[in-house]
Amino acid sequence: MNKIALIILTLGLIVFLGIIFTGGSSLKNNSGELVNNVEVRDGIQYITINAKGGYTPKISYAKAGIPTKLIMKTTGTFDCSSSLVIREIGFEKVLPMEGELEIDLGIPKIGEPITGLCSMGMYNFQIDFS
Repeated sequence: MNKIALIILTLGLIVFLGIIFTGGSSLKNNSGELVNNVEVRDGIQYITINAKGGYTPKISYAKAGIPTKLIMKTTGTFDCSSSLVIREIGFEKVLPMEGELEIDLGIPKIGEPITGLCSMGMYNFQIDFS
């Protein structure tokens, strides 16, 4: 095996392991910055999703078995991401153009993800519970 092939193989392995151990880009916003959008306060889990030109982050990871609330943040949101549908909880509403809307997700179960979509189905996000 020549040196170039060995270097390419090594770099490929490093990238592959990096994706596996960091979970890919699922916790990155549209600018590629890592975000921490899940926190527990006073026994309630809060998951924050930004809505403008889509949803960020696209995938969130949260704990199952505890009361959970979704915080939808908007800042001058005029596109279809302001019209949110969450079928798992029967939610369908137009978000305010500015501000935050708190949505009660109840107590999620392991392996039952929640998916949010814009009314046109162009944009989406998913919350996985473990």
